[in-house]
Amino acid sequence: MKEAGEILAACHREIAKMIEPGITTLEIDSFTEKFLKKHNATPEQKGYNGFPYATCASVNDVIAHGFPSKKPLKNGDIVTIDMVVNLNGWLADSAWTYPVGTISEEAQRLLTVTKECLDLGIEKALEGNRIGDVTSTIQTHAENAGFSVVRDLLGHGIGQSMHEAPSFVHVGKPGKGFRLKEGMVFTIEPMITAGMYNMYVEDDGWTARTLDGSLAAQYEHTIAITKDGPLILTQQ
Repeated sequence: MKEAGEILAACHREIAKMIEPGITTLEIDSFTEKFLKKHNATPEQKGYNGFPYATCASVNDVIAHGFPSKKPLKNGDIVTIDMVVNLNGWLADSAWTYPVGTISEEAQRLLTVTKECLDLGIEKALEGNRIGDVTSTIQTHAENAGFSVVRDLLGHGIGQSMHEAPSFVHVGKPGKGFRLKEGMVFTIEPMITAGMYNMYVEDDGWTARTLDGSLAAQYEHTIAITKDGPLILTQQ
């Protein structure tokens, strides 16, 4: 899984160089598929429950699971690229939100706080803690900044299947929920909105948008619980 994560992180580093006004998310998707093939890996979500692409590309008010498109990204947009990499049957999952050109101060603050939520949550992913110690930290930091945490999309276990037990929402109370044990591997992937946390899914059955049209950001790592603390398998 660590090797799959290294390929995934390398792909994200290359995508970061590509993000600029005028590029399309379909071009990014095509690049990703070729990059993974070059590294003897495959995009796990392509074909998953009928999902047709190698990446999820979620622009502005799209929270997650957006379809890559031919519409060029424009200055001021934010875009989340999410992918799951399969290397020899073992998986890694990571999403990253990128600014396109020059973005507004509010959008930049959303990106900064969302990344901080991920980092603070990972710090609490210690053997013996409970998942509520992770999720309450995320919720508190986001809400203190005036933002909201999406409830309807979950973090999840991952290994040889994309979604394994346990799954969890990124809000909670300290000391509550399942206990973290050495050897567990799961995603931490807070989805934070600038407005309400409510969402809806479009008619395509995938694209999840904020109900109020507010911006959404997401940062996600796959982590392993070890005696020495959380090991980030998708570290860029």
